[in-house]
This record gives sequence, structure tokens and C-alpha cells, in this order.
Amino acid sequence: MNFGRGPPVVLNVGGTRYSFSREVLKDFPLRRVSRLHGCLSEKDVLEVCDDYDRERNEYFFDRHSEAFGFIMLYVRHGHLRFVPHMCELSFYNEMIYWGLEGSHLDYCCQRRLDDRMSETYTYYAAEELPGQPGGGPEGKGRRPPGAEGGKWLERMRRTFEEPTSSVAAQVLATVSILFVIVSMVVLCASTLPEWRAPGNRSMEEQSRYTAESVREPSGIIEAICIGWFTAECIVRFIVSKNKCEFVRRPLNIIDLLAITPYYISVLMTVFTGENSQLQRAGVTLRVLRMMRIFWVIKLARHFIGLQTLGLTLKRCYREMVMLLVFICVAMAIFSALSQLLENGLDLGTKNKDYASIPAACWWVIISMTTVGYGDMCPITVPGRILGGICVVSGIVLLALPITFIYHSFVQCYHELKFRSARYSRSLSAEFLN
Repeated sequence: MNFGRGPPVVLNVGGTRYSFSREVLKDFPLRRVSRLHGCLSEKDVLEVCDDYDRERNEYFFDRHSEAFGFIMLYVRHGHLRFVPHMCELSFYNEMIYWGLEGSHLDYCCQRRLDDRMSETYTYYAAEELPGQPGGGPEGKGRRPPGAEGGKWLERMRRTFEEPTSSVAAQVLATVSILFVIVSMVVLCASTLPEWRAPGNRSMEEQSRYTAESVREPSGIIEAICIGWFTAECIVRFIVSKNKCEFVRRPLNIIDLLAITPYYISVLMTVFTGENSQLQRAGVTLRVLRMMRIFWVIKLARHFIGLQTLGLTLKRCYREMVMLLVFICVAMAIFSALSQLLENGLDLGTKNKDYASIPAACWWVIISMTTVGYGDMCPITVPGRILGGICVVSGIVLLALPITFIYHSFVQCYHELKFRSARYSRSLSAEFLN
């Protein structure tokens, strides 16, 4: 297989040889292969592969040749599937060796891997990242020019992105959590009547950032919290590798949603002044002020549980859409039947709560989810029978996708836990050093 021009580089994997140009190594999709590009000595090369022939420029890997063939198909075509008649865990072990993860598998194979892992309770930790203790040639030997600056940026990125990567990262994460907790306490306390009683201020007046309100303890605390979150977001943006990718990340979008309302509120107050007749502006300010609740989601950056929930929802969007379709179809059927039985037929007793199908949809939702507020209920015998069927069908429909979501949740949890453990090992090495 030839992947370009120039002096050929040969990979010998279990007796099968692959040849391509050396320029391809730098951005090769397999992390172990791309690490060969940064090797400056034969010692560095032997830390990546099992043997090396200088005369033929051939690298030997004592790995499963057929599995690597399927991995190379992924490199060329973008689809990764299991090798037939090969254990899923063995193939997954080969994937980790070459630098791939379970998320690179096609959807059907991910399900097979989830089932296999759930049966055996076996999970593999990803290989050490380059630059970490035991992480490969990038962390040892001579470094190319500019490597020190890149190392510093990488440490800064890990400090802000991985709370368990170093002592400084743990301190930073703890301070950030404290700021989130303080801001949430102030937000909740600001809605208490006693909080506004001393100044007899209304919610409209409280939502406006005047010179007097900023000098109050709550205004000072809010300004300090916003300042911390803003500085943290700016630093993380500066040290990020890909600025566009940084802006597209969900947690970073949430950070912006939590920070920008404060500055918008201040600007709106400055431009509108103290005119109390601007009712529409006052409502807008209260909505923007309440958007600070997004700060709670910032905790997902520091807790594996919230990260697992977000990653599971991302991977199980098909199941979530399927569940939503189930509910919508059942809602349409049961709301129409309940409106007909309770109000549409001339039976002498009409239930005004079911005057329309949209009104009956609320009853269907609280019945299928077995909440049962009791604010509206059927009074006719056919309507009560339909209500029982609605409750039972709701239990069945909601339970159908649970198994798929559970397996994905288990895999996401263990992937994030092993990643956190990998950075914790580097933290332990920092303590030893």
C-alpha cells in the first residue's frame, strides 16, 4: 500500500508490510504511527515499535495483522468494524494499542462492545499520552526547537481542562467550584422577599445594575464571580489549540451563556438609565439575570457524573429521538380518545377539563410518566379505562430504550473514569518528583 511519494517507510505488522512516504507520518490518524515522526534516535523508535531495520527503514510491530488490516481500512475509508470471528475485547485491545477509542467504531459495533464489556466487566485504559510519564518518545531525550513552549502550553491546557492532571489544576478546579457555589447561593437568596425588604425594591429595580446596587454586598460578590469566570474563559481560549473547535464545544458555549447576560444587563442599564417606564427592558433584564443558573452546568467540567450524562445524551440521540416519537404518537392517540370519551360524546356528563385535544395532551403526559398531579382526571367509566391503558402503555414505552441508554452510559462512565485515572497517575508522579 503506497500513501504518497518520497523515501518509503515500511510498517511490518505481524508479517504484513505497509509502505508509504515519511511525510504521511506526521498527521497519521493512528497515534502510535504518528509518534514515529518525532523520534530522533533509534532508542526513541524502539519505545514505539518492537524492532527496527535501519537499512530497509522498516518498523516491526508484533501485533495482530488481520486486526491492523481492518484498522487501516478505517484510516482509508473512515469506517471501523470488528474483525469477523475475533473476540471484541481482543480487537478493542488492538485499537487502544494503535491509539483509537471505542467511539471510533461504527454504531453497531459499539453496541457489541458495550454488551461484551457489560458481560465481562472488563475495561481497558487508553495509552499514556505523549509527554506524560512513560508516554513515549516525546517526553524523553532531545526535544526539537520550540518544544519547551509547546510543553508549557500543553501544561496550561491540561491545568484548565483536566482537574486531576496536576496540583495546580486541582486548586484551580476547587476555586472554580467555590465561585459557582457562591454565585448560586447569591442568586437563590436574591429571590427571597427578605432580601429586597430593606430597600423595598421590586424585582425590576433589583435587576438593574445601578451605581448603588453594584456597591451592595450581593453586587460586589456577583461582579467578583463574573470576573473570575471571564478571566478563566479568556485564558482557556488563549491556550487552546484550535480556536474554532473551542468555540463549538458545548461546555464553552454554556460558559458564554452564563457570562454574557451580566454584561448585556449592565449595558442595557447604562443605555436605558433609570426610566422605570421601560417595562419591556425590565422583563428582559430579569430574564438575563436568571440565566445565571447556567453556572451550575459549569460543574460538569469538574465532575465525571455530569460529564457522563452529557456524553451519554450525545451518543444516544437516536434512542432519545425514538423515545420522543413514541411519546408523541401515544399522546396523539390518547388525547384524541380521551377528549372524545370525556367531552365529545353526548352522554349527559361533560368534563370541561377535556374541552379540546391540546388540553387533553397535558393529562396524557402526566399519566404516561406516572406523575399524576390530579388537576384533571376522567370521570366517565370509558375514560377511566382509557386512563389505565394510558398509564400502562406509558410504562412500557418509556422502558423500551432504557437498555440501550444504560449500556452507553456504562461505557461513557468507564471511558471518562479511565481518562481521569490516567491524569491522576501523572499527578502522583508530580508529587514524587
